[in-house]
Formats: sequence, C-alpha cells, structure tokens
Amino acid sequence: MDRSGAPSPAVLASFGASDPAVPLPGGQGATWRAGAVVLKPAAPAETAWRAGVLRHVPEDAGFRVARPLPAIDGSWSKGGWEAWAHVAGEADPHRADDVIRAGEAFHAAIAGLPRPRFLDARDHPWARADRLAWGERAPAPDGPGADLLGPLLAAREPVSVPAQLVHGDLLGNVLFEPGRPPAVIDWAPYWRPAAWAAAVVAVDAVCWWGAERSLLVRWSHLPRWRQMLVRALAFRIATHAEPLSPPEQVAYAKASAWVL
Repeated sequence: MDRSGAPSPAVLASFGASDPAVPLPGGQGATWRAGAVVLKPAAPAETAWRAGVLRHVPEDAGFRVARPLPAIDGSWSKGGWEAWAHVAGEADPHRADDVIRAGEAFHAAIAGLPRPRFLDARDHPWARADRLAWGERAPAPDGPGADLLGPLLAAREPVSVPAQLVHGDLLGNVLFEPGRPPAVIDWAPYWRPAAWAAAVVAVDAVCWWGAERSLLVRWSHLPRWRQMLVRALAFRIATHAEPLSPPEQVAYAKASAWVL
C-alpha cells in the first residue's frame, strides 16, 4: 500500500486491473476502483471464506451480489488486498424498506451456511460492540455513550430466535440500478438473527437519514422486533471509542426513545 492508501501498481496487475485506481466513497475510505475491478484491504481468512461463498451464491429477483475476483495466480488476496467485480448501481439510504427487503432475500439464500470459525477471532470495534449488545461482553461503566447504553442493555430480554449468517451493515451497501435487482456489496458477516440485521438498517435510517418512527412500526412483524432494535441500537452506540458528539447524542437519544 502506498502513502495515499491506494493499491500499488503490482497489486493492480496481480488482479488484472490496467486502469488507475480511484477512491470510492464509503468502505471506511479504503475502497478503490480500477476500471471493472474494486479493491479493498483483505483479512486473509475472512476474505477467502467470503469469496468461496459469494462466487457460488445464487442470485434471484430479490438481489444480486458483487462477485469476488481471484488474482492471476488463483489466490483471493494479494499484497494485503482483495478484489471484486464492480456492480452497477447507487446506494440510497433513504430507501430503508427496500434495503431490508434485499437483505431478506440475501439472508434467505445463505441461511443454510455454517458459522465460520474466524468470527471468534475478530477483535475490531464492531465485533466487540456486537458481543456487548448480545451480552457476550461486559460494557465499560464510563465508556462513550454509557448513559444511553445503560437503559438499552437493561431492556434486553432472552431471545430464542435462530441465528444465521447475516450482513450487519446493509444500509449503505445495497446498490439500486433501474431494471435490475438490488446489489448487496461489502458483506460484513455476523452470526445473528436475520431480524437483527433488518433492525440495524432501521436504526441507521432513523439516526442518520431522517426515517420516521413508522419505519420501526412497519417491520414489527419480524421475530422479537423490539429486542432486535434494542440490540441494534446498543451495537451502534458501542462502536464509538470517543465521546459522542452532540449530533450523535441527539440522534441516539431520539432513536432510544422510539425503541424503548
């Protein structure tokens, strides 16, 4: 990786990309496109597993996916990067209902997959926040957002909804293209109920994209919906390593009032 964070010419060549790399929005600022090839930093075990799944997952009228691209030597990562075929479409976080529906179709297609072992080894902020939200990790009593997290964690009740592989960050990672099914990209895998993944979409839309409380009501038929919302909101708050900004505090407080 060079000083700009871009994939090197050697990495581009290893995936058969001949165009210059340009940064793409989202992806924590680390995703690049070189013509028809999209590149992002790899986590070798997760990269190989995800590629093995998505190269074969059957698409249908409800969704399509970005397919993984192997390097010229057949490996799924090279020089710390992984590659994907670029798919047409644009994200639209104001279409939360359509994102949830695309997620449902995607989750139905992968529902039979076993839990991958690499999930146990993940130790990034999102993995830690996920474990905290589900009672698998204790919260820091004085951590960021503790005043909001406390009531949410206290509101948790045991749930028996089956877990499966899900995409835990759908709202900005479903692309819409006229005349084509929505495209699910940048899969962030978690082992949780599918309804929780929908709840993360709803919480994100309420907090940051002006969605009304009616969005939460529309999806209340999903299993243990309030408990999924409680855990989704706790998950988002717990990812913060720094004190919440005033806008973040306001957004999470509003969502908490609607969820609780």
